[in-house]
Amino acid sequence: MDSLVFTKLFILLALSASVVATGKGSKPCVFPAIYNFGDSNSDTGGISAAFMPVPAPNGQDFFHKPAGRVGDGRLIVDFIAEHLGLPYLSAYLDSLDSNFRHGANFATGGSTIRRQNETMFQNGISPFSLDIQTLHFDQFQLRSNDLYSQESRRSRLPRPIDFSTALYTFDIGQDDITHGLRKLGAPQLRTALPDIVNQLATAVTHLYHRGARTFWIHNTGPIGCLPVNSFSIRSPKPGFVDQFGCVRGHNELAIEFNRQLKDRVTKLRAELPLAAITYVDVYAAKYNLISSTKDQGFMNPLKICCGRHEGNVHVWCGQRTIINGTEVYGGACAAPSAHVSWDGMHYTQAANHWIANQILSGSMSDPPIPISQACHRHAPM
Repeated sequence: MDSLVFTKLFILLALSASVVATGKGSKPCVFPAIYNFGDSNSDTGGISAAFMPVPAPNGQDFFHKPAGRVGDGRLIVDFIAEHLGLPYLSAYLDSLDSNFRHGANFATGGSTIRRQNETMFQNGISPFSLDIQTLHFDQFQLRSNDLYSQESRRSRLPRPIDFSTALYTFDIGQDDITHGLRKLGAPQLRTALPDIVNQLATAVTHLYHRGARTFWIHNTGPIGCLPVNSFSIRSPKPGFVDQFGCVRGHNELAIEFNRQLKDRVTKLRAELPLAAITYVDVYAAKYNLISSTKDQGFMNPLKICCGRHEGNVHVWCGQRTIINGTEVYGGACAAPSAHVSWDGMHYTQAANHWIANQILSGSMSDPPIPISQACHRHAPM
């Protein structure tokens, strides 16, 4: 074979392999539904239905009323649904006017991967840990398949065949780290990370055996950059926070959790041969925003929009408190779209939109494919 022809053939084969590995050229996936598992970062009404409704001014900038979400509007999972042409997800726990034809949301605010021996009324821990969320999915799948045989109910229920072609999304782990730091301290929490990661992998495996095939798994964000973590900081020692005011130690634990999660996802691909699993680096997207807020049109990322926090006095978003005989309301700022942080723990709609735009393209994913092609398995590079 002529050397020039051989070289051209080699290049063509290499490019073909690249297409297979990266997903370029693959047909867009048609996801009939989304099933989401997570915490308050993706809760669209679960904890609000189960306990106390999320109060105003949450929801003010899109839904124009409280809509079960902690924030002024849409969450990342809402932008995922929009991007895929699907309606917003109804919370599984919300029985009023819910439509599950195109999926269900099992996430609840305060949820952890591992069960916690605490209650919602002690430290805001949801009783619906990830293993309970997957059990809720089992019940949902069985009951909806049974009820689908009744023609009058079909319009609000998923088709049984849709469970295998739906998108299964995960956004959970943040509360395991924040509550772990409070209960265990950093050294003990670090030793617990492998178990936490393995329990997430167990949930993925469980859903796989129930027919799930496409998984979109978010890692956890830069927890040390949440303004709530800086409330008690007074004259920090050199190196305690980074140049953006983020607590280094907290972020280091999040990075280690993410490293172990990515490694476990790689193993899952071998263990679940029919699954297409995408690992999404939400940490990088969020930290990129926090480190470039001025360039992106946002204010100081540590500045909170909703609530009043002055010294040791904290009036949380939507709450009313009597201070020195005067009622003080934790209302919203005048321009939420200029803020990254909504209430010190959650992002604003504008920040969620910015972050969603970064991750939906696949540029921060492994493999680097857009969410619209996440159903395709990809050969390792």
